[in-house]
Order: sequence, then C-alpha cells, then structure tokens
Amino acid sequence: MKYTKVVWVAVAILLLSIGEVSAYPSGGKKQAKKQVTLPLDPSVKVGKLPNGFTYYIRRNTEPKNRVTLYLANKVGSILENDNQQGLAHFIEHMSFNGTKHFPKNELVSYLQKAGVRFGGDLNAYTSFDETVYQLPLPTDNPELLKNGFQIMRDWAQDDLLDSVEINKERGVILEEKRLGKNASQRLQYKYLPVILNKSRYSNRLPIGTEEILNNFRPQTLTDFYKTWYRPDLQALIVVGDVDVAATEKTIIALFSDLKLPKAPKPRIKYTVPLLQKNQFLIATDNEYPTTAIQVFVKHQATALKTVEDYHQSILRSIFNFIVSERFDELSKQASPPFIEGGGSIGSFLANIDVLSASVVAKPGELERGFKAVWTEMERLKKFGFTQSELNRAKEALMQSMESVYKEKDKTQSESYTNEYLNLFLKGDAAPGIEYEYKLYQNSFPKITLAELNGLIKKYLVDINRDIVVLGSTKDSTTLPTEKVVNQWMLDVQKSTINSYIDKSVDKPLMTQQPVAGKIVSEKKQDALGLIEYTLSNGVKVNLKPTNFKNDEISFHAFSSGGTSLYSDADYESAIRASSLVGYSGLADFNLVQLGKYLTGKQVRVSPYIGERTEGLTGYSTPKDFETALQLVYLYFTQPRKDVEVYKGVLSQERATLSTRGNDPAAVFADTVNTVLGNYSLRRSAPSIARLDKIDLDRAFDIYKDRFADASDFTFTFVGNLDLEKVKPLLEKYLGSLPAIHRTESARDLGIHIPAGKINKVVYKGQDPKSTVRLVFSGEYNYSNDENNLLDALAEVLTIKLTERLREDESGVYGVEARASYAKYPHNRFSFSVMFGCGPENTEKLINSALDEINKLRQNGPSLVDVNKVLAEERRSTEVQLKENNFWLNYLTNQFQNNENLEQILSYQDDLNKITPESIKICANKYLDGTNFARLILYPDKK
Repeated sequence: MKYTKVVWVAVAILLLSIGEVSAYPSGGKKQAKKQVTLPLDPSVKVGKLPNGFTYYIRRNTEPKNRVTLYLANKVGSILENDNQQGLAHFIEHMSFNGTKHFPKNELVSYLQKAGVRFGGDLNAYTSFDETVYQLPLPTDNPELLKNGFQIMRDWAQDDLLDSVEINKERGVILEEKRLGKNASQRLQYKYLPVILNKSRYSNRLPIGTEEILNNFRPQTLTDFYKTWYRPDLQALIVVGDVDVAATEKTIIALFSDLKLPKAPKPRIKYTVPLLQKNQFLIATDNEYPTTAIQVFVKHQATALKTVEDYHQSILRSIFNFIVSERFDELSKQASPPFIEGGGSIGSFLANIDVLSASVVAKPGELERGFKAVWTEMERLKKFGFTQSELNRAKEALMQSMESVYKEKDKTQSESYTNEYLNLFLKGDAAPGIEYEYKLYQNSFPKITLAELNGLIKKYLVDINRDIVVLGSTKDSTTLPTEKVVNQWMLDVQKSTINSYIDKSVDKPLMTQQPVAGKIVSEKKQDALGLIEYTLSNGVKVNLKPTNFKNDEISFHAFSSGGTSLYSDADYESAIRASSLVGYSGLADFNLVQLGKYLTGKQVRVSPYIGERTEGLTGYSTPKDFETALQLVYLYFTQPRKDVEVYKGVLSQERATLSTRGNDPAAVFADTVNTVLGNYSLRRSAPSIARLDKIDLDRAFDIYKDRFADASDFTFTFVGNLDLEKVKPLLEKYLGSLPAIHRTESARDLGIHIPAGKINKVVYKGQDPKSTVRLVFSGEYNYSNDENNLLDALAEVLTIKLTERLREDESGVYGVEARASYAKYPHNRFSFSVMFGCGPENTEKLINSALDEINKLRQNGPSLVDVNKVLAEERRSTEVQLKENNFWLNYLTNQFQNNENLEQILSYQDDLNKITPESIKICANKYLDGTNFARLILYPDKK
C-alpha cells in the first residue's frame, strides 16, 4: 500500500508540496458580527450510529454502475507508542492478508475475479493522522456489492492478524521502506526534528523503524488494532450509482455491532508547537544533487468552517496565483537566477500553515539565487500587488470555478469521496459546488488590493521562521552559515527594490484574419459516432462528439516524419525544435505575455516533434475552442524564436546535468536506455556535451520545416462539439493552414534492442538496494489479437510474480511485467519485468521470476488467473469507454498505425479468444530467452 511521506524540502522543487492554493489561512479578519457557518451539501446523507460510527452516502452516476467506498480511520502513526513505530501502516497491509470473512489472500483474489485491480483500484494509505481504505466496485452485481460492504466491515474491526501472515509481511514492508532510501530520505531525518519543532510528528514517520518492524511481537500489533480501530474513530464514505436509502439500511445492519472498548483510550490531537523563535539548519548528503534553501514562516492554522474562512481561502488562492506568475516570469528571463524558485502560503502539517520561499540554485550561485527569491518577497512586502494582477487572478480563478460548476452533473465520484474524507478527518466544510460557486460570485467583487496586500504583511514576519540549507557533503565548507544567510536577507532589505511592472499586451492574438478554406468531403462512421472532414488544403479532421463532459474538448494532430528525417548531426537541434518555440511565445507575444493574454481562458495547445511524427496536443472548453484553433494556426504560421530566453532554459538544464551523475536512479535509467538503444547517439544519456551541439537557428528551421505543410496532418477532436458552431471555425483556422502537398514518411533509423544475451551491471549509490530490469525482445507479429495476448501475458505474469516474490518470498514490495509493441518501422516487441530488492536477494529473485516465466511456458496459466485478468480488463474498459481522453488516444493510435477504427467495438468479444492455451503459446513464442537482457543496479562496491 502507499503511505504518506514527508518530503517538503528534500526534493528539487521545494515550494510545491506545501504551496497548495486550496489551503486555508490562519485565523480570519477581526469582526464583531457572528461568523456564518458553511452548510453541508444537502445531496449527501450523513448519519452516526449509536456506537459512534459515521457514514456519508451520496448518489452519483459518474461513472455509471460504479460506487466508491472509503473506510476512513482517525488512526495513524502519530498514535503509536515508542515500541509500535510502523504498526499503523503494518495493520493497513494486514487488512489485505486475512479478515474474518476473507482469510489469508482470499480478499484480493476474490476482488480480482470481480475485475478490481489490486494496487490500482483496491488500495489504502497510512499517514500521520489517518488510515484510509479505498474500494471501487461495480454496482450491477448485487452479490459483489454486498460483499464489498462486508469487506469494509471486516476492515473496521475483523482483521485476523495471523502471526504467520504477520511474519511474511515484515519482509514486504521492509522492502517498501528500502525503496524510499535515498538522499532525500537521509536529509529528511536530519531536518524533520527542526521544522517540526521536535514535536511527536518528527519521530513518527508512518513507515516506522527497521528494528521494530523486524522484532515486534504479533500481540503488540493486535493491541494497537484493538485500541484504535473502533467505531468512534471511523467513517464509511459511499459515493456512486447506489440507492441511498437501501445503502443506509445496509450500513446500519452491518456496522451497528462494532464494539467500543470498555475504557476507550483518549484520541489525543497532537500538534506542532510554535516556539516563538527562529531556527537554522544545514543538512548535507553525498548524493544530494543540488544546493537549495527553503524558508518557512509558521503560523497557527484553522479549519475551513465559516463563510469568512472560505473568503480567506480564496484570498490565499489569489495570492499564490500571482506569486506563481511572478516567479514564472523570473524563470523565463534570458539568464534565470536559479534552477527553480518560488513562494506561497499553504497548509503544512497538523495545526500549522506556512509562508514558504525556496530556491534550487545553479552550481556556485546560491547567493544570487536566494537573493533573487528574497527580493521578490521583499518587493511584495514593500509594494504589494498591482490592480492588473488582481484582476487577472480573479478572472483565472473564476473561470476555473465556472468550469467545475458546469461539470456539476458529470463530477467523478472520487471528487466527492475526497471532499467527505476531509470533512470527517479535518472538519473542513463540504457545502457543495452550487454553494461554493455562489460564494465565489459574492466574494470576488469584495476582494480589494488592500485586503490582498495585507496577507504578505501578516505572513512574512520575523518569528517562527525556519531556514533549511540543503546540499552535497562535498560542498559543506562553502554552504552559508546562519549569519551569512541573515546578512543576505539584510542586503536585500537595504537594496534598491523597484515596484513590479505588469507588462501585459493589450492587443488581439491575431492581427490579421486567415482566408478560410472549405470542407470538400464528409464521411460518417455511425458505429463510432465519428465524422471525418477533408478540408480544401488536404487537412483531415475527425470529430467524435460526446456528452461525457460538459466543458471539455481534447484534440491531437499529427503528421509523419519527426526527427527521423534529420541527420545525427542535426539530432540535438531537432529534438529541441518544439521546446524552443514553446518557450518563445507566438506571433507578437513572448511566453510571459502569451500566458497573461490567455488568463481566464481554459485552453492549452502544445507543439511536439517526436521521432516519427510531429504535431500538436491541446485542450479547451467549448467557449474557448476558437482560441485553441487560433493557437494552432499561429504555431503553424507565426512561430516565434526567442534565443535569449531559451539560452536561459539551457543554462538551467546545464546546472541540473552537472550533478545528474550523483543520482543512482538517473545513472541506471541512462544506462538502460543506452544499452537497450544499442548505443545509438539518439538513445545516449543527456549531457552537457549534448547541449553544446544544439544550434538554435537550425532548430527553428527544423520546426518551420516540420510545420510547413499541413496537407498531411490528421486532426482528431473529442468532446462537447456542436457541429454547426465548429465547422466554420475548422474551415477558417485549419482550412487556411499552409499546404505544399509534399509526400513524407518517417525514416527507419534501425534502432532496436540488440539481439542475443545482454548482462549489464551498474554500481552506484550508498543505499543497500538493487533495481532489476529483465527484458525480452525481438521481432513480432503485430495484430490486434496478438497485442491483446501479449498484454494478457504481462498481466498474468504480474499476478504470479506478486504471489511469489512478494507474498511467498517477502522479497519485494512491488513487481510488474509490462509489454510494449510497435508496428512501425518494423513489427517488434519488448517485454520487461521490473522490481527493486535487497542486493543480497537479487539473484534469488531473478531466478524465481524466470522460474515463473518457465512455468507459464511449460504449463500455461491457470484458468482462474486468466479470468482475473479478463475481468479486470472488461471492467476497466467499461469505464474508459466513457472518457474523452481514452477515445482521443485510441483514435490517434489507430490513425497512426493505419489500423481498423472499429476494432474497439469487438474488443470485449476479442477478449474471449484469450485462453490459458493461447497465453502459453504466446509465452513460448516471445519469452524463450533468445534475446534477453539482464540490467541490474547494485550499490557501490565497498
């Protein structure tokens, strides 16, 4: 299962993990009038049983015939005694290893037979303060739904906690802990006691300690379970296509007999104390790849309960939006002062909110980077925001809320379950989208510049401030002391800081309207609900109108060619061509100006140049569809080249690449790509030397060449498409694209995984962990049936490897088999098995994996396992067929591979061709080991 990790400052980009725009502020405005409490959404049924058990039920038909069940427990690692560290998370694991009605692994097996994927659909997580179990189910099977509620009831108080299963699970959790071992984790243990003010949170990471995980007595686990898994700390959340009244009766019948302990132990609400002082810490590690500083200013937080709280949360969203824009603008200048930098106000942990400011510096430029970040914070404090920034933020956030409101009848159940989860666990109000939309409409006109500017003065104070400096051990002697950082801050305060000038462009996106083309032919595929237009310039346009979403249109356009058409000498320039244009803006707008112009519009368009195709991907609402097409038109006709800005991008990449070799995972990934790419220049590891080969003028010429001819482009649009409104726009913007009617196809580069046996070992890293990748490859018989078989083989093998390597041998946390295949330039496949483990177990587990493969080749899979795979695939497909992105990806893939578009209509029937015997034949055909690569990452030799 997954568990919450505290990684606020140990990752390259520091501010994002605590800078959520939806977080809530500490306190509210002082006012005499009574606070208005936010109401509960009337669409949710809430109840509490006499034993204290809470339930939330909401009918929702997105997706149809599905329900999502959450069992929330106010039980996390914070409740563990010193000798129980890691046991809250351990119980979460044990809930899948035997309950009263589903002993041992019967629960997982039963759900897999019903089409519920373990680890994907069926999952759970443990954090400091809660443990939550997640179970999505189909509702068209009454017996399965009934058993789903029984599973929730078992998890609530009837885990078996069998000692044999406990001892087997120790190894699995230790492997999960092993996967998290890296430089960030080691630094985490150094800085947590400081930033968490030596509170209980600083020594209660959910994963626990190896000593306790290895040695705790089963009775200790049972004691924790019986103490804390009790109805007054639990809630069941049910959202989906269900009958609310019938569901309530089921809950009352099943959960009313949950027992409270005779003397319930008080559930203490732990906090992080504010120490009313400032703190400073330097933390280093040999493998940490960058140098960074983060400043935290801590404040007491409050929950979201009143209208005023909601108003304050909107204020903070506006604040974070504008600050993000300013730092984004700073990062897009010709010589950015840092790799990454930013600031925000957001929730932190427990009772704490923070204002944070952070920088990831270029090598040797920590002072410059930090001063640049702190200058922005001081600029805010001195001058505040501008009215134009406030107006733009209001427009963007209001447009975002309107889009959510328009989708109110198409909201996914998962959104509601998360909302009610926060209601139960944190007390955050859940008033519903209609009420929230009205709050936005009422709040926005009242928000003034003075009120917004008050936030920075409230949060950027000189008390309860922590400064954390992170870096490599080799740089220890050059990292700044507290005195030095304080002096840097003082230097900024004393420096001349000018007010921010909002450089927006007040002109239309297009100064000249194109001459429209015409739709010259129209074809309909009624079976798919697909319409194909051919425009007068040769452009093919495919439309699939859907009602899956009210406010969504997604699209993809492609043409054959890509970087394959350019020589190795031009390769580095070719792969940078689309990003050069992407960072340069369009027409008369640089990238910053373009972003400001598009504020308030729900639209995104991005050009790309891949190895075999070039094209564009995009998204818009129906309202902004014309803007999306205008952007498409300009990416063809008026791309922009901003060499100075892109040199700044490359300077940031150089800074990152200079320390890439410190990261074991990156080194291994680069090695895998190089070896499997047969040491082709086009598969070599990223490096500064490769950056030096980029010619930006040549890159721009390549971009213009790839988009010089639209006549061979195929566009596919999926979503809420009103044909009468869309057709003239397609003629105007796509029908007018340049067309020279050249004939092109992608070039065969001859790059594929080498034949024969490959054994590659990489030694990198100080942590005792290995990463294994086993790869079978070769020529392939590409067809719909063969693709289905190879995918099924991967799923069956994943089940068997999980049973053996994880459940039986306790040697891995997770293991996966994955198939991939290509039709062009040649029919080829690769089939990979991937897992992480202890170095001492590597060969044993590889042998076990190969043994399971040989069993499949000799005996084929069991019918039970095949049926599990087919059930999962059938259930997931039912949901995907109601998603715009699924159809967009499917149709694009079929167009690119020149495959029958109607294959999807017979997909469920095609699955019937998959049998134990056909999978056995597939395994013998492709997993015979003739072409087999073993790639292993070991820690450094001592």
